[in-house]
Amino acid sequence: MPDSARPAGLSRELIALRVAQELREGMVVNLGIGLPTLVSNFLPPGEEVIFQGENGVLGYTGISEEEFDPDVINAGGQPITLGPGASFFDSAVSFAMIRGGHIDVAVLGGLEVSEKGDLANWYLPERGGGSIGGAMDLACGAERLIIAMSHTNREDGPRIRKECEFPLTAPGVVDLIVTDLAVIDVEPEGLLLREVAPGVSPEDVQARTEPRLRLSPDLREMQL
Repeated sequence: MPDSARPAGLSRELIALRVAQELREGMVVNLGIGLPTLVSNFLPPGEEVIFQGENGVLGYTGISEEEFDPDVINAGGQPITLGPGASFFDSAVSFAMIRGGHIDVAVLGGLEVSEKGDLANWYLPERGGGSIGGAMDLACGAERLIIAMSHTNREDGPRIRKECEFPLTAPGVVDLIVTDLAVIDVEPEGLLLREVAPGVSPEDVQARTEPRLRLSPDLREMQL
């Protein structure tokens, strides 16, 4: 555990807002269960991103605030708002989209990420189990994988590790890590610290990251 007090960092909503800044007009995007589902609510006005759910929906626009319809939900069971031309299909077709490389970006939660981009996000040993879901397919099938998570665990121990201790979801798949403290690129040369959260220093981030971070020449504070 680091000696210094943990910086406050970003809320879950602000992490989702920062991830949303990585999405571009016309992208097909899959949002994992949990924190990633919030990303759909933070797109810039007028920007059309096509959200896909592995339960069999393409073209939803966000989480619905209206009356719950159990037939119109995302993979996490949350009610969604449908955009023009949205469609429904069975899970076999949905996973064919994912495995066929038709998803531009997947956003998943993480338990651990290694400096090589290995992802562990399905099994928590202290709970004695976990759920794989579609994470393995998305991690390997999406063109780009963004992990949205807390930078540390409940004991303030690092979740960004030299080697993952938890069972892997997939090796070498992570492209970008967005946490409550930082934005980090996963590159062949190692981890590149690109942005820090407001009020957080690069030293704060390094103290809570097991592998050594390289500092971007353009290192800056997140714009939220």
